[in-house]
Amino acid sequence: MKAASASRPVKVAVCQMTSGIDPLANAKTITDAAEHAAGQGARMLFTPEMCGLLDRDRARATVHVVAEPENPVLSAARQAARAHRIWIDLGSLAVLRDDGRWANRGFVINEDGAIVARYDKIHMFDVDLATGESWRESAAYAPGDAVVVVDTPIGRLGMAICYDVRFPALFEALGRLRCDAIRIPAAFTVPTGKAHWHLMQRARAVEASAWVISAAQGGRHEDGRETYGHSLVIDPWGDVVYDGGEGASLGFALIDPARTDEVRRQLPSLANKREIPRSAA
Repeated sequence: MKAASASRPVKVAVCQMTSGIDPLANAKTITDAAEHAAGQGARMLFTPEMCGLLDRDRARATVHVVAEPENPVLSAARQAARAHRIWIDLGSLAVLRDDGRWANRGFVINEDGAIVARYDKIHMFDVDLATGESWRESAAYAPGDAVVVVDTPIGRLGMAICYDVRFPALFEALGRLRCDAIRIPAAFTVPTGKAHWHLMQRARAVEASAWVISAAQGGRHEDGRETYGHSLVIDPWGDVVYDGGEGASLGFALIDPARTDEVRRQLPSLANKREIPRSAA
């Protein structure tokens, strides 16, 4: 099912979570948020990366990483979308692929509870930070290989996840597809969040001349990690219109297509874009 492009401001809800190791508890947070968001007149709810399970103990997490049809968080979100007549963007879930590997997969669910888009995170977070933190996402997850857009109540929505924000080529591709908004759910570490979170989110909005909606994990989690929070809604000019701060929260913002049109008239970078010639070297 496709949604018509937005012509008037659309209210969205952004759920900032401190997800833990129990998928059923995380599912309840999401379904409660969906009910509250719908009651406040929101057409879409956005949730963070790994909203269904955040557990760096992979042996413990394995029992909960199942195929889509068995995933209780996905099932609960679909039921909540249908019950409350609200679209839900599940930032991402850990799901079991047919080949036995895991995917960090985002979902867009319409108000009938149908999955209308899936996106597997393309860029894996494999880093050693100066703080001593070491992360090897590729040790468990297989990267995606497709650029994904979907029509929603806020217009054409492009899909990205967390570490993808550091790779401009993906956002250039989404810009070429004339996305009205881009979702970048995340579970940013505190050191990288303090250094780059706002900067990079704003840059992606400006270069795509699109709204950016970034639901984030925030706080200290059951598995011992700490995430930065500061869920954001950013307009196409790069102005922050909502910041979720620290800890768990549910916030709201208006996505105004008139603002998109205004920015694209003032600074028509998408229309002026040219292919960069290859170097002769």
